[in-house]
Amino acid sequence: MNRAAAILRSGGLVALPTETVYGLGANALDPAAVARIFAAKERPSWDPIIVHIAGPTAANPMLDKLVTGIPSPAQRLIEAFWPGPLTLLLPRSSLVPDLVTAGRPLVGLRMPSHPVAFEVIRLAGVPVAAPSANTFSRISPTTAAHVLEDLDGRIDAVLDAGPTHHGLESTVLDPCPSPMVIYRPGAISADDIRTVAGPVEIYRSGPPSAAAPPESLPSPGVGLRHYAPRARLILIAAPLAELPARLAEEAALCVHERLGLMLPAELVPGAPPATAVFPWGRWSAPEEMGRSLYAGLRALDSQGCTVVLCPVPQGDGISAAIRDRLGKAASGK
Repeated sequence: MNRAAAILRSGGLVALPTETVYGLGANALDPAAVARIFAAKERPSWDPIIVHIAGPTAANPMLDKLVTGIPSPAQRLIEAFWPGPLTLLLPRSSLVPDLVTAGRPLVGLRMPSHPVAFEVIRLAGVPVAAPSANTFSRISPTTAAHVLEDLDGRIDAVLDAGPTHHGLESTVLDPCPSPMVIYRPGAISADDIRTVAGPVEIYRSGPPSAAAPPESLPSPGVGLRHYAPRARLILIAAPLAELPARLAEEAALCVHERLGLMLPAELVPGAPPATAVFPWGRWSAPEEMGRSLYAGLRALDSQGCTVVLCPVPQGDGISAAIRDRLGKAASGK
């Protein structure tokens, strides 16, 4: 952790474990270091990135340096959910490089609860910009091995602390308007936020225009296409009891494909013999499915699948976050 902190202080790139996914970290106050993140990930400059901090939740020196003010709902949320998987969009100070926010006036900030990430940031003594440690639009990494699949040779170090806990990126919230706006659902649900800080709604983007050039996005995590496997992803939205029949129907249309299946634990495997099956976790325990979603998509990619069939869980909380990721992963395929 001391070596990782030294690399960050010197302008290098370190992939760090967090409780959500592995992030690709750099000194958030160093424009050249932040530019290295975008180069390594092949990430377009119109897509803003999240800054991670450590230290106390009250009178935090890193936080005070990065923002010009904290609305009262945001303060309540900080007290309730930091450290943890909640990113808050707050008015940025002049110290935050434009590249971090894609020129926008708000900067996404969170304090990770993962003890390794927290301690490395504390040791580095600088806020750490850290989007997911993968190439742009691809599946986010939940292990150090996943990081190396995409970024080996492009970054300075990977700090391996085993698989991540949640397996899905943080909730991203703008607490400034009323109602507040969730730009990306995650482990901290709309109900959690509403209980602590008041009314909240989910961001709905308009249809993309192929003719218009991309503008800077209003928040990290709202790009149309993210989290995508190489395989074509087919989503099956149905109650558990109807899933076997629906999966069989879709599989029958893929006879000339190398078929992969994300299979909930409650379903007895009944796929064609050549199908690659990933045991996804219990349909009744969406936190299990969230934790292994990206690992499953990567596993089926590694087996050469050209099509992956994936059921889509219903409900709020983690289920909503899974639907968000799957919708973006299947977009454009």
